[in-house]
Amino acid sequence: MTEVTTDFWLEWKRVLAAPRLSLPQSSVDAHCHVFGPAADFPFSPSRKYTPGDADKADLENLHRHLGIDRRVIVQASCHGRDNAALLDALDHFDESARGVVALGPEVSDTELNSMHDRGVRGVRFNFVRRLVQNQPLDELKDVADRIRGLGWHIVLYFEPQDFPELESTFASLGVPLVIDHMGRPDVSQGTASQDFSDFLRFVERTRSWVKVSCPERLSKTGPFALEGAADVYEDIVPFARKVIAEFGDRALWGTDWPHPNLKSHMPDDAVMLNYLSQITENDRELTQLLVDNPEALYWTGETR
Repeated sequence: MTEVTTDFWLEWKRVLAAPRLSLPQSSVDAHCHVFGPAADFPFSPSRKYTPGDADKADLENLHRHLGIDRRVIVQASCHGRDNAALLDALDHFDESARGVVALGPEVSDTELNSMHDRGVRGVRFNFVRRLVQNQPLDELKDVADRIRGLGWHIVLYFEPQDFPELESTFASLGVPLVIDHMGRPDVSQGTASQDFSDFLRFVERTRSWVKVSCPERLSKTGPFALEGAADVYEDIVPFARKVIAEFGDRALWGTDWPHPNLKSHMPDDAVMLNYLSQITENDRELTQLLVDNPEALYWTGETR
């Protein structure tokens, strides 16, 4: 199928291969999005990219094809702090979904309680400067104070060069932390690099959760698998294995569907499941990553 673009970003694949990996029952996609449809849920006027529509029905079809039973829908920057599309999807999926919203300290207690009842369990703050305007750290602290009583967590998205100036604030928030995409390491430096070592020490000190997701965003090695190949994103595997080895009970995985603002290639989500067999050593690790850990964080609230 020909790849098309929206504002020069690649469009997600609608025709997928047959999955080779069979996932455990009750598996969770702990990082996915819904976009629009724009006619019903307009994108933010201040967005820095415009994705194509990828709505709740599309997400449901994807998960059915992959064998995923539950999902955590994460607000992306193109919708700003208007969480209407995400909340609509939570209503549709009911108990098989949880949500991570974007909001500021102006949110009312009534709104927070309503979102909690609809399945929201976290707030995302994006510090990737090419994607969002600068977010005041005071807002991050205020939101942490507001959500603490609900048992929610904060999801943090940042790049290594910005982490040193953010680290002390992150560590002081007093709520569980979830780090997107392993802190976006520069994989060309290897797992022993100073940046990645500092990141792992932060995870240990704060008992943060880490998503071993988005190898397609981090890889340096090219289109990652020839048609019919089994292994994918091999340069990312050592990083994910290291996270799982050190923090196996706090590691999460997600598709990042529909893979917004990618330019180099658009992955086939069924082929990407092969990555899971490369970063886990046995069925027990796979079940912990896809079932036990996300269930503890998002469904039972056992954040350990």
